[in-house]
Amino acid sequence: MKLATLKDGTRDGKLVVVSKDLTRYCAADNIAPTLQAALDNWEEIAPKLEALYTDVQHEAVPCERFHEREAHSPLPRAYQWADGSAYINHVELVRKARGAEVPESFYHDPLMYQGGSDNFLAPREDIPLKDTKWGCDMEGEIAVITDDVPMGVTSDQAADHIMLVMLVNDVSLRGLIPGELAKGFGFFQSKPASAFSPVAVTPDELGDAWKGSVIHLPLMVDYNGEAFGRANAGVDATFSLADLVAHAAKTRDLGAGTIIGSGTVSNQGPDGDPGKPVAEGGLGYSCIAEIRMIETIADGEAKTRFMVPGDTVRVEMKDEDGHSIFGAIEQKVVEG
Repeated sequence: MKLATLKDGTRDGKLVVVSKDLTRYCAADNIAPTLQAALDNWEEIAPKLEALYTDVQHEAVPCERFHEREAHSPLPRAYQWADGSAYINHVELVRKARGAEVPESFYHDPLMYQGGSDNFLAPREDIPLKDTKWGCDMEGEIAVITDDVPMGVTSDQAADHIMLVMLVNDVSLRGLIPGELAKGFGFFQSKPASAFSPVAVTPDELGDAWKGSVIHLPLMVDYNGEAFGRANAGVDATFSLADLVAHAAKTRDLGAGTIIGSGTVSNQGPDGDPGKPVAEGGLGYSCIAEIRMIETIADGEAKTRFMVPGDTVRVEMKDEDGHSIFGAIEQKVVEG
């Protein structure tokens, strides 16, 4: 099924069930007022939402037109948002650009940071930027929402705790990252509010594209109206999303509504090389930092600038028939 949260003047919005083709919705607040309320009692609530989804599909209940611009991120705020590093190619490029090796542990022990989750941007909300020197970047990623996950689960067990899947633009301030990491205590100021896709879907909605807790479809990232990234989320994934959930739950329980991100979706080139921009026949990149890394490796300096006010980014994923699965994140950078 497909779920969304519509803006209604409250912090957490109103839960709705959305048709498969993203054209219609039916309010679900008589079942659960918010998505978090549904996740808190998922075993009981999910079958009722599934029944409503079936009715929406068959047009057996009154529906209204679904407009993506009226949607919050599925969870406008969450108890927890942690972002991982499923695509080691991205990490390798970062390290190579500054002449550093990737520690062997990174291939079996994923990186993960705790992001701010008290307030997410809506999928069509502007990205505020106070200073262009901060190096504003987009990061196209996949994210999952869990139910209650017990401490110490295996990856196989963690897969059963993935209730919903969505897309994310994990906004990063690259100019602030080095200084924060040099302190040895991780990200904080360099990771402002992220935005998630208008719709979150249950894994079964992805059909055969959902294998091994990874989506085997291209992630479409457009920058200023042009194709920028078409990396396949099912290729070059060192870790699955279930692996990342299990990693997060190694020493703690995860509460229902926890969001776990994949990290930047990143593919190698056909010969194991860094790949080429879409304009040159490659799969491109899901963030600006990657193309800057490649420029630095090839030419000794980065040429592509980071985002400035007026720039736009669009993140979307389509099924094999060309239909949008999650709706699109469409954002514009503005002076903040």
